[in-house]
Amino acid sequence: MRTIGTQPLVGAAGEPVDLRRTLASHGVATLAPQRVDTDRWVLETTLDVEGVVRTLSVAAGRPREIVVRADGAAPTARQKSALVASVRHILALDEDLRVFYELAAGDPELAWVTSGAGRMLRSPTVFEDVVKTVCTTNCAWSATVRMTDALVRELGPPASDGRRAFPTPGAMADAGPAFYREVARAGYRGAYLLQLARRVADGELDLEALRDPGLEDVDVEKRLLDLPGVGPYAAAHVMLTSLGRYGRLIFDSWTRPTYARLRGRHASDKTIARRFRRYGSYAGLAFWLYLTQSWVEDEAALGG
Repeated sequence: MRTIGTQPLVGAAGEPVDLRRTLASHGVATLAPQRVDTDRWVLETTLDVEGVVRTLSVAAGRPREIVVRADGAAPTARQKSALVASVRHILALDEDLRVFYELAAGDPELAWVTSGAGRMLRSPTVFEDVVKTVCTTNCAWSATVRMTDALVRELGPPASDGRRAFPTPGAMADAGPAFYREVARAGYRGAYLLQLARRVADGELDLEALRDPGLEDVDVEKRLLDLPGVGPYAAAHVMLTSLGRYGRLIFDSWTRPTYARLRGRHASDKTIARRFRRYGSYAGLAFWLYLTQSWVEDEAALGG
């Protein structure tokens, strides 16, 4: 791989960014075509950018810096700019978390986040994040991996190294019901994935428009809930991990018992929501970080 650029490892307002915390921010971020090496803390992903499919590697460089490398022929200046912009988006480097950090600094149980936690590793598109989230519903993690691996392996466009990017809506729409039933083995989700892909491919549905900062959270949530296969859990998950809308708490079969274990007692959803109410539009992020602190060892922030 060749180095195509470096980027400051800081947030939009100059806040610190812990690369390890970002790479380990949530499980869906590790689904194909993204791969996270938690021994070396390196992200690898395969992207279709400017009509060229490339595998990228993102790792820490000098203090407070990341190095972006790419396979294949040297990219043009325009391609290089697009690739680096994609990396910034995937790492959520343009998010401003100052207000969240100010709130967390006064919370003894969450003050640790101010060293650079809180950025959610994203896919390049909302479409990809929605598809992956639908694949997490009502199934074991191994089934989620199986479904997403099949989508990428069978439908994704290849890079020069043989790895594949996430399939386009058109490719998923053209696959047909038999693929989702017999290859991806997506069960009832297959119909939802096919319908979603067809609506996006036909131009009926613009999921990327959900990134519009002019939209209110309630409007974004409603649009997500109107999607096939998306319920309250999936909507909250996409809002938190993909759209930078941090107000909704993710309640599911993992978050509820994990919170109970950490607190030493059962708590209702209302009780949990009251605990994080002081965070306002960052309540969901505070809840998620409270649950996942142990996912990364407490060391000095990488790159900082």
